[in-house]
Amino acid sequence: MNLRHLIAPTADSKAGAEAGPLERAFEALREQLDLSLDYPPEALAEAKQAVGAVSLPERDETAVPFFTIDPVGSMDLDQAMCLERDGDGYRVRYAIADVPAYVAPGGALDAETRQRGQTIYLPDARVPLHPKVLSEDAVSLLADQERAAYVWDIRLSSLGETTTSEVYRARVKSTARLDYEHVQQQIDGGSADDGLKLLKEIGELRIALEAKRGGANLPMPEQEVSASEDGTYQLTFRPQLPAEEWNAQISLLTGMAAAELMLQAEVGILRTMPAPEQKAIDTLRRQAKALGVQWPGDQQYGDFIRGLDRSDPKQLALIHDATSLFRGAGYTAFDGQQPEEKIQAAVAAPYAHVTAPLRRLADRFGLVICEAASQGGEVPDWAREALPTLADIMRSTDQQASQAEHACTDAVEAAVLAHRVGETFAAYVVDTDDKGIKVQLTDLAITAKAAGTADAGSEVQVKLTEASIEEHRVRFELV
Repeated sequence: MNLRHLIAPTADSKAGAEAGPLERAFEALREQLDLSLDYPPEALAEAKQAVGAVSLPERDETAVPFFTIDPVGSMDLDQAMCLERDGDGYRVRYAIADVPAYVAPGGALDAETRQRGQTIYLPDARVPLHPKVLSEDAVSLLADQERAAYVWDIRLSSLGETTTSEVYRARVKSTARLDYEHVQQQIDGGSADDGLKLLKEIGELRIALEAKRGGANLPMPEQEVSASEDGTYQLTFRPQLPAEEWNAQISLLTGMAAAELMLQAEVGILRTMPAPEQKAIDTLRRQAKALGVQWPGDQQYGDFIRGLDRSDPKQLALIHDATSLFRGAGYTAFDGQQPEEKIQAAVAAPYAHVTAPLRRLADRFGLVICEAASQGGEVPDWAREALPTLADIMRSTDQQASQAEHACTDAVEAAVLAHRVGETFAAYVVDTDDKGIKVQLTDLAITAKAAGTADAGSEVQVKLTEASIEEHRVRFELV
C-alpha cells in the first residue's frame, strides 16, 4: 500500500470534530515510534540563520527554463528539469535543491537530520527530515524564486542512452510549478509544450531500456481511506499516471549517472538490492492466480508488472503485493576502492540516491561527492568521514519507515474490515510458514495471515475473528 499521501477527509477529521479511531491509531503510532512532527529549537534556529547567511553560486543559469512536477500541494520541491533536443538525441538538465549549502557539518541541524535520516510519510501527516523554513521555503525550488542548485547536465543518444554527464552548482529559477494530473492532461490532449512532450518521449525510451536491462519498475498505487456516515471505512485505489513514471525515469537516469561518477572516483554510497528470491516470485504468481490475472510461465517478473492494468483494482492490489520482490534494498558505502556489491536489481544497474536531498539524508552527501568527482575537486573531509555510518543511519531509518508503513497498512485494513468481524471470506493461499498461512481475499484487495494449515495455491474459506484499529491487527482463521 502506498501511504505517502494524506487520507481523504473523513467525517471524523472535519474541523472541530473529534478524531476518529483510524486517526487516533496513526497518532499513537507516531508516539510509539518516537516520530516527532516538531523540530528541536537549536536545529530550527540554525536553519533560520543559514537562510540569511548562504550565498548563491556564481554560475548563473536562471535563464534556463526549468520546471517542476510534483503532487498537488507539495511544497518541498527537490527537483526541476529542462528537456531539449540535442541533434538526434536529447539534453536533460536536472536541478537538485542545494541542501548542503544550508546544513553546516557538525552543527545542531546536521545532528538532527542524521537522527531522522529521512522524511517518513504516514496517511495523516509526514515527519520531515528538514524544518519547513528550508524544505518548503528557502531551499525548495519554488516557481519564480532564485535558488541554489546542483545541476546535472546529461546528454542522451537517440535511443535514450547516456553519452555524457556532469554536475555543477549554479543559480536556477523554475518557471513553472506543474502537477502530474495536469501534465498528463496536457500531453494526452495535445496542448503540452515541447518540454513536456519530451518528458514522454524520453521517459518511454528509458522505460524500454530498463526492460532491456532486465529491470523492473514498481508503479505503486496511491490508496485513500474515506469514512461513510455510518462510521465504516472504504479503501480506494488511484493508479499511478504515466506522467509519474516518465518523471521517475529522469530521476533514475540521474541516479545511474551519479553511481558511475562515484565508482570512477572510488568513493560514495550506492543504493543496492539483490535479485528477488524464486520463492517470492512463486508467491506472487499464486497471488496473480487468486486474482484471476494471467501470468505466462515464460514471462519475466519485470515485464509482467509493467503489463498490469492499473485501472483494475485487483491488478492494482497485485502491484502492491509485488513489493515482496523488492526486499533487501540497502546502502553500500565505499572509499578507496569499488565495492563488490554494485547493482540495484530493480534498476538492473549501479544506482545512487542524489535527487531528493530535502527528504533523504544520503542524497546530501551523494551530491557533494558527485560534484567533486565531476569537477575534479576534492571530496570534503566531512562527507568522507560520514560514509562509514551513513549506510547504517539509512538502513535504520528505512526500517523505521517500513515499520510505520506496515503498521498503518494493518490499521487501514482493520478499519475497512472492522464492521465485518465474524464473516467468512473466499480466499486463496499464497504462502505458508510454521505459523500459519497467508491468504489473498478474493473479493477485497487485502492480503493477511490466517491460522490453520493448507497448501499454497489452494482455494479456502477464512473467517475474520479480529479487526482492531487500535492494535493495527487483523486476524483470520481457516474454516
